[in-house]
Formats: sequence, structure tokens, C-alpha cells
Amino acid sequence: MTVTGPHIAVVDDEADARAMVGDYLRLHGFDVALCEGGRALRAHLQIRTPDLIVLDLNMPEEDGLSIVRDLKARSPIPIIMLTATASPIDRVVGLELGADDYLPKPCELRELVARVRSVLRRAQGAPPASTLASAKAPAPEPAVSSRTIRFGTKWLELDALRLRDDAGVEQPLTRSEFDLLKAFADHPKRALSRERLLDLADARDPDAFDRAIDVRINRIRKKVEPDPANPRYIRTVRGLGYIFRPEGD
Repeated sequence: MTVTGPHIAVVDDEADARAMVGDYLRLHGFDVALCEGGRALRAHLQIRTPDLIVLDLNMPEEDGLSIVRDLKARSPIPIIMLTATASPIDRVVGLELGADDYLPKPCELRELVARVRSVLRRAQGAPPASTLASAKAPAPEPAVSSRTIRFGTKWLELDALRLRDDAGVEQPLTRSEFDLLKAFADHPKRALSRERLLDLADARDPDAFDRAIDVRINRIRKKVEPDPANPRYIRTVRGLGYIFRPEGD
């Protein structure tokens, strides 16, 4: 039987764990490739681009965080991290590098499938990986419309799902970052709690880890604020959350 579901690459140096995750994903309609490490993953990427990568962070050949850093520097492919230690530091660093979600290992396979489907839903409509090669070419500046929102030094194009500067040069943006920016764009000058942002950005985490929002906000500030250390447009509301001020302060 030919599998036509989304293509998932499972990267884990433990053969049994790799096979177990792969078999379970296949049972739920996904097309799965198994990779024993970073080298095998990169070889697979030369042949086919996955819709999502499930990546073990603790591997002897090359640690998962370095793989996340390398992939996110040149690709928008969503990544779900698996970490045996469930270390908050690993999770925060992975999120800062651009990973889209995480699960402690060993993970509940039903939850993994739910996370995979959630991340894939958020990634729908994002620019495909095949367009990356052309991203370096100078892009004409699109006309500003009601679907384009000014965020500090950048413009958020809601229809194109992208962030660009005044010259039209695109700023890499993960789907979770876009969802947060859209939440702010839809609720300007309104203080939004972390709980509310989790709901608006479809980033609800069953493990209470609201500080994941703080990590993503810090990443966004580095992309849109003139001085990220002293944000003017996405401000912190002490004891509550954040507020987007289109004109700055």
C-alpha cells in the first residue's frame, strides 16, 4: 500500500526507538524515513525534503541542538525535539534556535502524533523549502496593504506569511513566530497574557511551559525591534504578559 500522508523524518541513534516511532507514525498515515543521525538526515535531505523532522537531541555522532541550528539557518522545515533529560535548558535553547515543539523521551506516542499534526497545521501555508534557493535573489518591494502590518523595523505580510524589511528583503520566520506576530497584529494596544497568547497562536502546551512564549517573544524582538534590549513595539506588561504598540513608545 502506498503511503500518501505527510513525509516525516525520524532521527534517532537508538534503532529500537527509531523503529518504534516510525512504525507508530506509519500506522497513523504518515510517510516515514528513518535516519540514525545527522549525517543520515542530511543525505536524506539531498533526496527528499520532509514535511517535518522528529529529532532526538541526545546523539553521540552529532548532538541534536547543532542539527537544529544548522537546519533552521537554511530551511523552514518544522522540527519536534525529543530529549531524554527533558532539561529546561535544552528546551529553551532548542526553541531559541527555531525548533517548533518538544517532548520528553520516552514520549507517549499518541501525544507525539498529536504534536506532529498540530505543528503541521501551523506550518500549512508557510513557504515551501523548495523556494529557499531563490530567497537570496533581490525581491521587489510589495505594495503596502491592509494585510501588511508594521512591526518596528519590519513589515508583516499576513497573506504571504512573511516578514520583510523596507527594501523587501525577507527575514526568516518560523510558523510559531508568525502566529504570535499575527496575534499581536489582531489585538494592537491590548495587553495579552501568556495564556491568551498560547491560545491565539495555537501554541498550547500540555506541559505547563508558558515561558516558551517568552523565548519566542525574545526571538521576535531581535527581528523587529531597533534595540531588542529596550523594546518599544512589543512591550512587557509586568505581571501579565505583553502588548503590541504599533507606534512604539
